[in-house]
Amino acid sequence: MAENRIELDTGTDELLCEILDRVALITLNRPEARNALSDRLTPALRRIIKQCGDDPEVGALLITGAGNAFCAGGDVKAMGNNSNKTEMSFEERVADLRTKQRTLTGALVAVRKPTFAALPGPAAGAGLALALACDMRIAAESAIMSTGYARIGLTGDYGVAWLLTRLVGTSRARELMFLSERIDARRCETLGLVNRVVPDAELRDTTFAIAKSLAEGPSIALACIKDNLDHAMTSDFLESMDQEAENMVRSARTTDHKEAVRAFVEKRKPAFAGY
Repeated sequence: MAENRIELDTGTDELLCEILDRVALITLNRPEARNALSDRLTPALRRIIKQCGDDPEVGALLITGAGNAFCAGGDVKAMGNNSNKTEMSFEERVADLRTKQRTLTGALVAVRKPTFAALPGPAAGAGLALALACDMRIAAESAIMSTGYARIGLTGDYGVAWLLTRLVGTSRARELMFLSERIDARRCETLGLVNRVVPDAELRDTTFAIAKSLAEGPSIALACIKDNLDHAMTSDFLESMDQEAENMVRSARTTDHKEAVRAFVEKRKPAFAGY
């Protein structure tokens, strides 16, 4: 699949990470628990997102799950056994969760590189939020999504309400949160929860090929595109155009733009340098 491979030490076998041709392939590795988040996996995932987001040798991040699931969210079986949380006050627990959210999905949304989620199976709860925090989601035909929170008497975390509302609109977001139904891959695609659905056997190669194409792309322009799209969600039309003007001029001054123009004239693939 890839020409260059660098394996990163995540500190736990519950999370795997390797850089393949400038793509950071991050694998949640608890298949026996449908890759549910844990006290070992989640801190490692936070560190890896930051490390890969800051690494100039990484051009894109691709998150997936081992086995037949993406991520089942929080480990429900372990929720009743966490004595540390019961010893914390309400205010301490709120502050703790706010920090954890900002350094996981918050950090993932803030990455100025293309980010992808490859879903081989279920994505639920915080696992769904993790997938939605990526720029694009590619799902296997057998994948499903579910908010899941209401079924266990919880309200949602890790930005799921914000992410859902912006992806599918207010009415659908309420439906998905209240009913907590299992949504199959094709309906996820229709709703806009995933960008593409592919045969199960083609998921990894398809998602990696898309991620690799952008990892090798004009990194400054791609970061500016993300800035423009983020800004557009909170600004009016004229403010959005002003933002686009600034980033258009910035990208036009890059070596990558000049190389792309030469490649276009010479009818060849551009070789982007990242500046």
